[in-house]
Amino acid sequence: MVDRLETGIDVLDRKLDGGLPPGCLVAYTAAPASQSELLLYELTAARGTLYLSTERSEETVRHAVESSPSDVGNPTIRHVSSDAPIEETMQLIGALPDGANLIIDTMNILERTDTDEFISFLDDLKMQMLDKNGIAVLHCLQGDVPANRTRTYHSVDAVFDLQTAVSGAELENHLTIPKFRGGGQPTEAIKLELVEEVAIDTSRDIA
Repeated sequence: MVDRLETGIDVLDRKLDGGLPPGCLVAYTAAPASQSELLLYELTAARGTLYLSTERSEETVRHAVESSPSDVGNPTIRHVSSDAPIEETMQLIGALPDGANLIIDTMNILERTDTDEFISFLDDLKMQMLDKNGIAVLHCLQGDVPANRTRTYHSVDAVFDLQTAVSGAELENHLTIPKFRGGGQPTEAIKLELVEEVAIDTSRDIA
């Protein structure tokens, strides 16, 4: 499809009619105990990526990316470490190259800031991504949900929700997309394998 950027994850690109629109903001939600980062790492293979970590150090993230069994790229990794995380994040985003990916892992710290400041941040982030013709993926951990999580859901263009459950002796991962402003929203869950790479699980009949 015209005016779509491939994510680099084939199953997602097929379900999304070729990928995501330039400027798209995605909230990617998952449980802390899942392997949700594997999808983030694989996104870096599609194009240049700025990977902002708000919790883990640069060295820890770099080691995780390089150790990933998936095909990955060579992202620029920065740790957001100041007492003013929104200001520091926007300064780092200012150097984002045209057409690049942005990954924020995780959003939880930013979502615990002042509400008005956070809403302004989301507006500025959207304008930055439109100007850069890139894609931003905001990793939102479930569990102890910050007060501003609803503002994130409202502002983003798409929500990817990863659910991990034990079925019998198997661990199953299902990705649903309850929100997608880009059109062509998948209406059924996508069963994924998060082991060696992000791939569609063909062990059973799926949608």
